[in-house]
Amino acid sequence: MKHPKVQSAMAVDDHILVIEFDNKQKKKYDITPLLEKEMFSPLKNPALFKSVKVDQGGYAVVWDNHIDLSEYELWRHGQMMP
Repeated sequence: MKHPKVQSAMAVDDHILVIEFDNKQKKKYDITPLLEKEMFSPLKNPALFKSVKVDQGGYAVVWDNHIDLSEYELWRHGQMMP
């Protein structure tokens, strides 16, 4: 199954992402459960978390060379927004 690509990503609060996909739908994604994993623990730093960017091609959101979330994860587990 094909998933929509990420068009934009914005960090709101300390652990919530608002993702807009190329099909114009928006979802909210809470990273709090991921923060216990070593790979994601640097995102406890609010400045790093707020530096989120969309990967070229819209296949993921990225923070640095080591931390990313795929469009599949964001689409599948994000909460639909109005």
